[in-house]
Amino acid sequence: MNLSSTTSQLWAKADRPSVRAFFLAMAALSIALVLALYSGAAAQLGNVPLASASALIALLVAGWVGVTLVPVLAKRTPLRWIGYRMEYKVTRQGWIYVIGIILVALAALNTGNNLLFMILASLIASILMSGILSSVTLAGVELRLQLPEHIFAGQSVRATVELQNEKMTLPSFSLRVEGVTKKGANPAAALLETPVYFPYLARQEALKQSVPLLFPKRGIYRQEAFRIVTRFPFGFLQKARRLDLSTEALVYPSVEASSDFLEIRPGVQGAMESFTKGRGQDLYALRDYQANDSARLVHWKASARLGTLMVREFACEDDCNVLLVFDPHSAAAEPTPFAADAVRFERAVTLCATIAWSLHQRNALLEFRSANSDVPLAPTSENIYTILRQLALVQPIMPGTQSALLSDLTANTDSFKIVVTSQPRGSIPAALWHSAYVVFAQDLPT
Repeated sequence: MNLSSTTSQLWAKADRPSVRAFFLAMAALSIALVLALYSGAAAQLGNVPLASASALIALLVAGWVGVTLVPVLAKRTPLRWIGYRMEYKVTRQGWIYVIGIILVALAALNTGNNLLFMILASLIASILMSGILSSVTLAGVELRLQLPEHIFAGQSVRATVELQNEKMTLPSFSLRVEGVTKKGANPAAALLETPVYFPYLARQEALKQSVPLLFPKRGIYRQEAFRIVTRFPFGFLQKARRLDLSTEALVYPSVEASSDFLEIRPGVQGAMESFTKGRGQDLYALRDYQANDSARLVHWKASARLGTLMVREFACEDDCNVLLVFDPHSAAAEPTPFAADAVRFERAVTLCATIAWSLHQRNALLEFRSANSDVPLAPTSENIYTILRQLALVQPIMPGTQSALLSDLTANTDSFKIVVTSQPRGSIPAALWHSAYVVFAQDLPT
């Protein structure tokens, strides 16, 4: 039942004109072979005219196949497997096997023993079969790599490596997927560092394996090519097929609450509460009683001490509009920067990302600005990953002329501003201090 169903599936997917042309060509060549053999027998019997006629007819039949049927088959034959880029490497076991073949060959030549020649032929045939079977195993296998949508530096994520065997009849055995790093490329920026092993891949089947990945730094990680490797069937030869499958992963800065963030968090919260007031639970200020104020807000102790009714004002529970600013002007952009400057710049980027993530957890209204990017004001549930993407790609800019980024902030008086900058303290506009909290990168430890 399985054989009949397999045959019907193959016939349904087959190119029927090509199949007919193939069998017709085989029949014609069989006739030409019989005529050629008959021509040889007739020549040995001395019947030259019959031998000549048979040979001519056999030649005409073979020529007809070559002119009419072979082009049809060539046009309909997929040649994509022929163009596979194969890499060969003889393993240590293979070299030992080759040395054994050489020893058997020397013994066979010196003794003339037919049994040794038969053993030698079997040993050589095993190598040939190993090459053929490994090529068949690698042929028709396609690779896919699926990465998570959001990746953070320093956090382990799981990627999915999928192999699909597109061969109609034959399975594949002992496949290993590796990443290929180009010469001169940074190996730390590669995606797949650990090989993934697939022991068996059935015909017309796809298998998936989950692989843990860890990206230590923010930025873009690229894998230009992958390699499918096999040592099937005997392990004498390692054959690899290269797949030019360009894959890219964007890694956001870490958003874990670092010591830098924990140190500035009380100051940021206090500055935000001082910027606005409302009906929260934290006391903001005391003021004189007004006619429309509720009696519940009267601070009786202060009223008794001052001799007049005083009303409590509370810090606003709802977050105000926050403008997060990252100033990328840093000495880390110099041709030969100090290691401390580069480390300090990365810590500033990470701190800025952590602040954005903490505001996202509070579902605040957030706007982001940097030297070459501007994310408009929106709830952080809508723009947090856009901001993190900008921080993942930001690079230091040479310090020099005063950037207009900080001076333009003074015109915005509606939003509370959190500024992370590498500029010296004297460069911050005075009008900015009452509505902003400034973090100086030079104060961050290296």
